[in-house]
Amino acid sequence: MTRVGILGATGYTALELIKLLLRHPGATVTAVTSRQEKTHISSVHPSLSGRLDLTLEDFGAEALAERCDCVFSCLPHVASAESCMALLKTGVRVVDFSADYRLDDAATFQKWYEHEHPDPGRLGKVAYGLPELFGDKIPAADLVANPGCYPTSAILPLAPLLKEGWIETQDIIVDSKSGVSGAGRTPKLNTLFPECNESISAYSVGKHRHQPEIEQILGRATGKKVDVIFTPHLAPMDRGILSVVYCRPTRSVTEEQVLSLLKEFYAGKPFVRIVKHLPATKDTTHTNFVDITARVVKGRVLLISAEDNLIKGASGAAVQNFNLMFGYDETTALL
Repeated sequence: MTRVGILGATGYTALELIKLLLRHPGATVTAVTSRQEKTHISSVHPSLSGRLDLTLEDFGAEALAERCDCVFSCLPHVASAESCMALLKTGVRVVDFSADYRLDDAATFQKWYEHEHPDPGRLGKVAYGLPELFGDKIPAADLVANPGCYPTSAILPLAPLLKEGWIETQDIIVDSKSGVSGAGRTPKLNTLFPECNESISAYSVGKHRHQPEIEQILGRATGKKVDVIFTPHLAPMDRGILSVVYCRPTRSVTEEQVLSLLKEFYAGKPFVRIVKHLPATKDTTHTNFVDITARVVKGRVLLISAEDNLIKGASGAAVQNFNLMFGYDETTALL
């Protein structure tokens, strides 16, 4: 059995992660931490009553290393990197949910996250946890940067066409809608039920932190400098992301050709489904699948993807990475 610890276990993604790990035949959850709560995990997540008998504790790298082979960090940025650094010194392997190790350089991190990076020497060298594109880097990694939820929905549709040179690297527009759980569990005015129910709104226009992640990771995957305009929206639903990506083709293409390219590129990738119909968020709710389709409209290629932001956009991807790191079948606990 692989012993697992979870940092910041009070949030939505941590709950989804625990539920996945509880059905994993090779994993056992041995520690859960919180910076605020010091109570039984079921007091914070009642759905875990009778399923996980652990009490939330303070973080201590040495103490966790005695009980854990792998730690998932669900902490906020900066705090996560500080904890990851301490854990890595003990030999524990880490999957980091935060944005701390996703970007290539400290200057970009400081610009978008308004903090000096505590571990700049590792930036650009950490495996990015999107197995469909970087699966060869993950098995040997001591630290994996779990992808952002929005970036997954944009990177997976775009990467094949960019790599093959079928679309321009500039003037790419990513229009995304996410459920309210994407904002986390901490109460905020705009995510209160009376504020977001029966309403949809754009936010962080031109300044969302996932924009540089999308651009840099697509650059890593395709070897090309990519320029994206990313606009997220808050949708009145619990979970799910729907992204529509607008691209300019470099050649005359049909919908059938684009779908064929996507199918060929992701052949053998168990969690990417290339579909002919227009995908909806309910098609992927509570699953680790991302559904992708394509349309050609007035000379533009439109790529449409749907995923569960808490599963394929977070905890499911983390378990997928865990499986590759510890030699389990990639689909374990995810189908």
